[in-house]
Order: sequence, then C-alpha cells, then structure tokens
Amino acid sequence: MSKKLEDVTIGALAKAAGVTVETIRFYQRKGLLPEPAKPLGGIRRYGRDAVRSVRFVKAAQKNGFTLVEIAELLQLDRNTDCAQVRTIAEQKLTDVRVKLASLSRMEAALSTLVGACHLRQGRTPCPLIDALYDTDEGGAG
Repeated sequence: MSKKLEDVTIGALAKAAGVTVETIRFYQRKGLLPEPAKPLGGIRRYGRDAVRSVRFVKAAQKNGFTLVEIAELLQLDRNTDCAQVRTIAEQKLTDVRVKLASLSRMEAALSTLVGACHLRQGRTPCPLIDALYDTDEGGAG
C-alpha cells in the first residue's frame, strides 16, 4: 500500500486488514473498533492501531472467541496481568474440548450408522433413517 497506515480511509483500512468495509462497520457497531471523528465536510481517517485491532479481532475469531469475548480481551490492556487473559483463554479451551468430545461422539455414531447402511441388503428399511426415528436425541445410541 502506497499510503502509510497513519491516515487512511475505511476502504484502505479494510483492504489493509483483509476484510470488507461492512466488516469494519459491523465491528464499530459491536464496539470492537472505535469510529474516528469525522471532520467537518471531511472523511473519517483511520490509523495503524485500527488495522492492528481489526487483525486482532479476525485472529481471535479464528481461534474460536466470540465477539463478546473479543470485546473483553480488547478491554484488557497489553500490560494487564496475564491472569485475566489466561482465565478467558482457559474457559475457551474448555469449551473447545467439550465441542471436540461432542464431535467425536457424533463421528462414532455416524460411522456406525454408515456401516450399518453398507450391510443392508435388499429392500429392507434404512438403518440410519430407523436409528434417527428411534432415538430421543436423533442419533445412534
């Protein structure tokens, strides 16, 4: 980018951060990114910190943090005692592990059902469909 990231428009900010202008506006509405003052008759300008903040939000999202959690992380100063950040990250790690265990159970159930489908011969009822009808939770088990 030819302009320094000290005085850029929302479009240039979006491009530099690898997002759309609508993403920038969405982050502003959610309080994740401050909206700079608009000079009389002028265009809002964003600086280097805005690019870093947008990249921070995207990286946090990729690591599974919700927008609420990201807002909480953004409120913490870089010099904050790491214990607060660690607590948030530990809770996220617990959530991810719970989801992984659930996905593992789903994978095992589907694998069993697909295997039962392969064993099916002739015009017998589909074991996968039967299993989904015959359980309270809609899965094998």
